[in-house]
Amino acid sequence: MDNTALEERIAHLTRMVEDLSDVVARQSKDIDRLLRLTQLLAEREAEREGNAQAPEANVRPPHW
Repeated sequence: MDNTALEERIAHLTRMVEDLSDVVARQSKDIDRLLRLTQLLAEREAEREGNAQAPEANVRPPHW
């Protein structure tokens, strides 16, 4: 390969690395956001379960 071909290849690979770096950075932000959302939803569900009252064992269901 001559110098021009090598320089073109290096430029192409450099651009590809920069593009992939941008993708990884965006995915990292998305993962962080999704982790926060998952944690929030888990906390809400735990709170809802904590507030739920267990039905009385001897109470007839409303359709009776």
